[in-house]
Amino acid sequence: MLKSTRRIILAGTLAAGAVMANPAYAVAAAGTPESVCGAGFARVADSSRPVKTAAGRTFGRVYLLYNRKTGFNCVTTIKTSFVGTSTYVSARLETQTRRIKDEPARTSTKQDAKNYKYYAGPVKLYAKGYCVKYWGIIKAIGHDQTASGGRNTWGNCG
Repeated sequence: MLKSTRRIILAGTLAAGAVMANPAYAVAAAGTPESVCGAGFARVADSSRPVKTAAGRTFGRVYLLYNRKTGFNCVTTIKTSFVGTSTYVSARLETQTRRIKDEPARTSTKQDAKNYKYYAGPVKLYAKGYCVKYWGIIKAIGHDQTASGGRNTWGNCG
């Protein structure tokens, strides 16, 4: 009995190691905007935007999420082209901040930008009651093609 229990434990351990060592499982686990941003974040309606080249080729999507409990927004840019290959990817979030008397609204910007295999982000900023802009960029492998997308006007105010 002891020998068969050891075999079961060993088989289970080896299977778990194979799952952890296989990068396809890691991609699936981090492949959604919710998994990138974390617990409590949900997609904002109509806020998923394609990241496209000037010629219209889509390299991925940029997502805006919000956590009602904490008041934070989150942005992530997830690749659909060149997945698994390290290329330049960025995710940027800009929020308005509290106005001081008659001064123009101030802004706060945060960005994650470097070579990634799957996605950039999460980029999080407090934005409860404030408007936001967000943007994503993905560059092609060995080419001058750059794809970008998002919303460069204030929205999702509240």
